[in-house]
Amino acid sequence: MSTSTPATTGPEPTVRAALRSPKLLRTEVLAGLVVALALIPEAISFSIIAGVDPQVGLFASFTMAVAISFLGGRPAMISAATGAIALVIAPVMREHGYDYLIATVLLGGVIQIVFALAGVAKLMRFIPRSVMVGFVNALAILIFEAQIDHMVDVPWTVYVMIAVGIAVMVGFPRVNRIIPAPLVAIVALTAFTVAAAINVPNVGDEGDLPDSLPAWFIPDVPFNLDTLQIIAPYALAMALVGILESLLTAKLVDDITDTGSDKTREAWGQGAANVITGFFGGMGGCAMIGQTMINVKASGARTRLSTFLAGVFLLVLVVGFGDLVAIIPMAALVAVMIMVSVGTFDWHSIQPSTLRRMPKSETTVMVSTVIVTVLTHNLAIGVGVGVLVAMTLFARRVAHLTETNRHLTTDADGREVATYRVTGELFFASSNDLYTQFDYAGDPDRVVIDLSDSHVWDASTVASLDAITTKYERKGKTVTIIGLNDASAERHGRLSGQLPSH
Repeated sequence: MSTSTPATTGPEPTVRAALRSPKLLRTEVLAGLVVALALIPEAISFSIIAGVDPQVGLFASFTMAVAISFLGGRPAMISAATGAIALVIAPVMREHGYDYLIATVLLGGVIQIVFALAGVAKLMRFIPRSVMVGFVNALAILIFEAQIDHMVDVPWTVYVMIAVGIAVMVGFPRVNRIIPAPLVAIVALTAFTVAAAINVPNVGDEGDLPDSLPAWFIPDVPFNLDTLQIIAPYALAMALVGILESLLTAKLVDDITDTGSDKTREAWGQGAANVITGFFGGMGGCAMIGQTMINVKASGARTRLSTFLAGVFLLVLVVGFGDLVAIIPMAALVAVMIMVSVGTFDWHSIQPSTLRRMPKSETTVMVSTVIVTVLTHNLAIGVGVGVLVAMTLFARRVAHLTETNRHLTTDADGREVATYRVTGELFFASSNDLYTQFDYAGDPDRVVIDLSDSHVWDASTVASLDAITTKYERKGKTVTIIGLNDASAERHGRLSGQLPSH
């Protein structure tokens, strides 16, 4: 497997290795089953958000999981129908109907493939660690928040069952690590509700489960510019949100498993999976952080096999065993997701000792990412704001590292010369203050600006140097700029005198 992050700490299990090892195979199979059970109510809920029938979200989760298990660049990561994608495409369904929604999914997938081939995955290196921490913490909060609806206006027995489910998942691994604790909790609580004939909310209450297999579907929309104008904005937003969530989730799994992944392959794999999903009438999707954490952290899966089986089990369960799946109490799945939320949150990031040691700017970036993500329920907006805050604070910090030192000397002819030695990186944030660092009235007739310890990065700096030179010339003084490195000299020579003064 090729990787975008080649530095890994150990070999990653392969599908072939899992098939040859009973222990690894058991882990992958059981992990896929647990993920499939957790996907069912989620997919139904996201279908409701998008305004489509439950089977549209369920079939999307099946095709996304199976397709990405072959095409994706991050083994063991789960992709399916998601709330973020549902929110983006819901207006299309509401205003134009189902066929336009599927056309949007198809176009969104194509855009993702184009972005991947254009190298969008390389932009991941510009996302700071503090944004990643905020992303993870916000996801944990959103996962927990999504469970609150299932804990309001319910019988008191639901709270007891949730507590029992959490206790099972905390205690069972101490007794047996072979069977995933979430699966034990789901089976045990389902058996209890059936045996005791307790009436509590279950999966069947979330919506009708399909009773047939997904079929090939071609959207009935005009193939013209009017259609493109309708679906393009939503398709672009879907593509951006899907790639961002998927690549961030892939990076998180990389960190958890100490292995690398091919981010470019993951990006175009997401696009291809969405195209396949669209042609089967699915609502599209992307990587799912909650189900991925169930698969990787809670169940210990490491290969593509678990992702593939999650999709297969999902289809088998909802089509072949729909009546049985429908009686699973929502309390069991809520308990699983609460444990996922607790396990996902980076508790170390909010410890008092960490906050005291961490620079305030880093904490500000992390907190802003969390707040915006939670308020908007949009990971793309939250991460975007976090990156902008990080860039602004970084530029402000670097700008303050620029220094200007003045000293007077005498040249060979005995004339006094004022030399300004500028140290630091010169760009828009630092060069705007550069103009005020000179003694225009008090300097002698000759002024030298030494940039040996600086670098000119942008047009703003060239404009500032032009403004400094112009102000001295108005007072009858000459300015000489020395010490420019090759790149700075080329930029200064190309832009000097060509920029309008403001």
